[in-house]
Amino acid sequence: MSKPKIAQKGPYPVELEKGQTYAWCQCGESSSQPYCDGSHKDTPFEPKIFKADQSKTAYLCGCKQTKKAPYCDGTHRSLFDNNGGNK
Repeated sequence: MSKPKIAQKGPYPVELEKGQTYAWCQCGESSSQPYCDGSHKDTPFEPKIFKADQSKTAYLCGCKQTKKAPYCDGTHRSLFDNNGGNK
């Protein structure tokens, strides 16, 4: 199974608007992080489409390893050593 590219070593804080639909990048290749720009075309990944249930600041996953997509669940903390390198 392919692994997504780690776009960022932490979450992206974003402002969501209630009722608005968003497309979160799952492949890590988008230049419009954390949102999809279609860069997944040649990957096995598709964007995660979601609708905001309320207007709020949300933290969308940047490492693309979360179990609670599209939201950060802290998985990025286990992916890197104390010097910021991959484990």
